[in-house]
Amino acid sequence: MRDSKIVDFLAELADRVPAPGGGATAALHAAQAAALLGMVARYTTGERYTRHAETVVAVIAETDNLRARALKLAEEDAAAFLAVTDAYRLPKGEERSAAIARALAGAAEPPARVIEAATRVIELCELLLPFGNRNVVTDVAAAAEAARAALTTARVNVEVNLGGIKDERVREALNIRISGVDAAVARADWVTAEVREVIHS
Repeated sequence: MRDSKIVDFLAELADRVPAPGGGATAALHAAQAAALLGMVARYTTGERYTRHAETVVAVIAETDNLRARALKLAEEDAAAFLAVTDAYRLPKGEERSAAIARALAGAAEPPARVIEAATRVIELCELLLPFGNRNVVTDVAAAAEAARAALTTARVNVEVNLGGIKDERVREALNIRISGVDAAVARADWVTAEVREVIHS
């Protein structure tokens, strides 16, 4: 996926194939969010921003890391979903049921990690917004909105797997990991609202 052209990825996404799908798209939303914020940080350099230089360097490094991690999660999501379809092809019986439950737990993991990555991008948006280069301030909102899409899309991709996971502890742990999505979405909305205040003032 990392070596695919956008046009090829979109054609594959539109095709009648099991993966990539919504989970991979959620991860790509997170990758784009991290990339956008990294761009804003790179424009927030030079003499004018000297007092924030240490923070900016840290944001650049972390957004680069988050971008790479999210892209890897897109690939992992596609692979995990294929494992689910393989499990459903097994002959009916206890072994098949166990394989499906394991595969569904595995399929819930990449979007759960996307939620963590997207939440961190929003935290970095909040960090950079007060002093980030005002010439690219709309890209802070764009990053927050992309992270928001990653959060809500990843959440439904975790939820769709929960019903088939037999292990109560795994299910409970996943529910805990998605429980903060609404709060993170509210923070993304706040970032966008603040940016709109800036551009309309």
